[in-house]
Amino acid sequence: MLQLDVGAFASALEFACDVKSEIVGKPSQQFFGAALDDIGVAAEEVVMVGDDIVSDVGGAQKCGMRGVLVRTGKYTSPWENHPYVTPDFIADNLAEAVDKIIEAHKK
Repeated sequence: MLQLDVGAFASALEFACDVKSEIVGKPSQQFFGAALDDIGVAAEEVVMVGDDIVSDVGGAQKCGMRGVLVRTGKYTSPWENHPYVTPDFIADNLAEAVDKIIEAHKK
């Protein structure tokens, strides 16, 4: 199912107002960087678990975090073969993602 997300509306507003918008949330690097600063952890120590391939997984990976896609929420199956974002792994739900992260950390 095709659906419009906030990006389409932001582009329309930019065009209509003849201004360039500034992204202040996901997937901006400033957003993820602020979160890392707040918790005082290095990006390579963090795993972002999310249901959006671009905003959650892609945004986190651009900042050096690992990104896990969960098949819940707004997830759609075509995202498993996204043209430019490849999740570190895909889980059916948050519980499975946590189990896989813990298991990988033990190794």
